[in-house]
This record gives sequence, C-alpha cells and structure tokens, in this order.
Amino acid sequence: MPLLAGNASAHAAGWVLRRAVAADIEGIAELRATVMRADLERLGRYDERRVRQRLRDSFSPQHTSVIMVGRELAGCVTVRPTEGRQWLEHFYLTPHRQGQGLGSAVLRTVLERTDAQGSTVALNVLQGSAAQRLYERHGFTVEAQDPIDVFMTRRPRATTTAHA
Repeated sequence: MPLLAGNASAHAAGWVLRRAVAADIEGIAELRATVMRADLERLGRYDERRVRQRLRDSFSPQHTSVIMVGRELAGCVTVRPTEGRQWLEHFYLTPHRQGQGLGSAVLRTVLERTDAQGSTVALNVLQGSAAQRLYERHGFTVEAQDPIDVFMTRRPRATTTAHA
C-alpha cells in the first residue's frame, strides 16, 4: 500500500510527507542509528554497523515516506503490506522534533489511510521505549513480547465519508 496517493502530502502544521527515493537510504540509516541508540544501548543491543545495516537491508522506497519540515528531513515512516496486515516500521523522528506532536500527527495520517482500507496495522517497538506510549494512545495493543521487542496491533476503525 503506498502511503501517498501522489508525490507529497502537505499538512497545515507545516510538515509534508513525500515518497522516499533510493538516495534517501543513507540519511534514513543515520537517523535510525541516532534515534535508536539509547534504547539499544539500554538493552545491550547497540552495534554501530548493524543498526544502519538493518535499515539498508529492509529499505523499501515504494512503501516509505519521508517527513519534511521545510527543507529539513524530520523523519520517516514505512507502511508495508505483509500477511494480510500493514506493517508499520522505520518510524523515526529527529530528536529535536520529538515531543512536539509531529509523531502523533504523522501517525494519525497513516492510520486514517489504513482505516480507509480496512487494514489491521502491526508493529514492534523495543522494550521500554517511550514510543510504546505513543502507539497505545493511538489504539495499539500488545499482542506479544519477548525480552527485546513488544509486538503491537491496531484493528481498523470505522471511517465516515461525510465530514461535518
């Protein structure tokens, strides 16, 4: 499922989602390393090379949107179809953009689109990550967990075509 119908989607709060291109891979790999470092170190799982390589190995430009604020890379999100669900992955915001409502706004946009398709969304988040609270606020529930990951799902919400 492409997250975007066109090349970009602008929002009133000044951010834009645009389709990722192959040239985005290194910037997103670096963003992943920065954002995930503290949680991976806390779990004893940080590896300077592997944190970037895991993104490179699974990067899917056709399913990834880059979050831009002005000309700045503010983050990214991937929504990839898999096994009858949409898999939300690689949802990262630059540290100075976190805690300002941007993550919630982007997640609402993603979920409006998956709801319109009637799709369940699944994801995993690292144990103890603050991101789990964001997902819980948006209706995700824990499906399973292990010592490293918490696996969460969200069933589609009913959508209406008429707006007041």
